Amino acid sequence: MSLKKVAVAGATGVVGRQMLRVLEDRNFPVASLKLLASERSKGKTLTFKGEEVAVEVLSEDSFKGVDIALFSAGGGTSKKYAPFAAKDGCVVVDNSSAWRMDPEVPLVVPEVNPGDIAKHKGIIANPNCSTIQLVVVLKPLHDAATIKRIVVSTYQAVSGAGSAALAELDAQMRDCLEGRPVQCKIFPHQIAFNCIPQIPQSGAFEDNGYTNEEMKMVNETKKIMGDNSIMVTATTVRVPVHTGHSECVNVETLKKLTADQARELLRKAPGVVVQDDPANQLYPLAVNAQGKYDTFVGRIREDLSHPSALEMWVVADNLLKGAALNAVQIAELL
Repeated sequence: MSLKKVAVAGATGVVGRQMLRVLEDRNFPVASLKLLASERSKGKTLTFKGEEVAVEVLSEDSFKGVDIALFSAGGGTSKKYAPFAAKDGCVVVDNSSAWRMDPEVPLVVPEVNPGDIAKHKGIIANPNCSTIQLVVVLKPLHDAATIKRIVVSTYQAVSGAGSAALAELDAQMRDCLEGRPVQCKIFPHQIAFNCIPQIPQSGAFEDNGYTNEEMKMVNETKKIMGDNSIMVTATTVRVPVHTGHSECVNVETLKKLTADQARELLRKAPGVVVQDDPANQLYPLAVNAQGKYDTFVGRIREDLSHPSALEMWVVADNLLKGAALNAVQIAELL
């Protein structure tokens, strides 16, 4: 790969910092690096390959001469600034929900639909974290047996809501253990020692009773898989885990797959690690997925209630494969 001039917008956030880590870990060919954030981050520095890089204030002119920009600065910021970057000849890989369902913008998971990258017009969307790990596992099953219906329930880590949410979880844990009343500023209810069936934490519910996050999984899965006939239903839940999303997935296929056949397909799938030995208590765990680039799958079994359906448990680091890693993989394909 030739050297590229790279920018990271939202560099000081949780995902932005992971993007820097992944660029460094994967030895992405960076000719120069521009770190961008809001005015409140002006004057900060971040370390990249042993050197301190100053954070600049994001503006309409930030992308002149930049080849690739990784955005993780929120949907409003992406809507405002990504078009300026594209106009200046920079290709944006955007981690927000701003462009995901735009028919002119490819929504890409490199293990699933890498060819869609070629359709870009300056902006490529990074899918929702919970969708990414789901489709990485579904793709080989769909290719082999044609998926008809997906029922997914998620157990999503607090880091998906940002650094302030992590601080709230930690504070509530301490308060609970020390007998003090908890303070809820980020989440609508106590998250410590609790599960909240509402993501995001505000303005979440749509008229059909599903949350924004659940509808993202429904719509994004169909777009990435390139098959609108797949029926998808989702329930998304925030759990008191720092990092690592877990999912219980039920998949109905047109052609029956046995559990052994599914395991064999998944063992060969790129980016997937099968951990499925329940007799020895081996199955994916969020604490073990943290910091890993792979998506882990286990508890694969045939659905007792349906002649052609499978149950499985899927886990991945939501900050890496669910965000930063997937974005950098897209940049690598570019």
